[in-house]
Amino acid sequence: MALRLVQVNFKARDDSVLGRFWADALGWGVSSEGPGVTNVEPPGMVLPDPVAVCVDVVTVPDPEAVKYRAHLDLATSSLAHQAELVARLKALGATSADIGQGDVPWAVLADPEGNVFCVLEPRTIYADTGPIAAVVVSCTDPRTMARFWNGAIDWTLHEVTDDFARLRSAAGVGPYLEFVRVPDVTMWTRVHLDLRPYLRDDQAGEVARLRSLGAMDTDIGQGDVPWVVLTDPEGNEFCVLTPG
Repeated sequence: MALRLVQVNFKARDDSVLGRFWADALGWGVSSEGPGVTNVEPPGMVLPDPVAVCVDVVTVPDPEAVKYRAHLDLATSSLAHQAELVARLKALGATSADIGQGDVPWAVLADPEGNVFCVLEPRTIYADTGPIAAVVVSCTDPRTMARFWNGAIDWTLHEVTDDFARLRSAAGVGPYLEFVRVPDVTMWTRVHLDLRPYLRDDQAGEVARLRSLGAMDTDIGQGDVPWVVLTDPEGNEFCVLTPG
């Protein structure tokens, strides 16, 4: 039994507008599984893809009330590429953001709905990740988060310290999943993670396994839906989708 990280889910006022921004930002395409949902995916992707991490944008009635602690870091190949990407993103509607980062080599931006993300300076470790270098989750205890998420999904733990933890697909491709200790984890975004069991695995069995690892059930008003909403040991919501 295993789960894989398949989507970074954004809550939005307008899924089509925010989805188009992220598609243009990443150089990906868009599709839709139904009203109010825009799927942003790499071109030519055939599902189920065991390593692809996509972006799913969902319209909700009041996205300001939705709070999660995750954001995207985008990769660049050179300082010139970083500057060009920042300029292009601003032309698409992104704005500079100040979250107290100070004088750092990466650029902190906000998408058209205010979700903060980073455009990194070139780093060797992200040279082969594709446009998304990492999905980053702010936390108080990276070791605890690494222990839970290493057991939750079929990714490989690459690094763990008191301040930082990093996982990546066992195939060694795609973005990293990173947990960063921050002094104030009350900084929220509207982004969470979606996990999916493999085709012949059992959703209920996977949910039970996650509970045994420390996940908790939570009610965020989801109602009668085919996915299950849980929280990790630090209270971050995530969803377990149906197998596929």
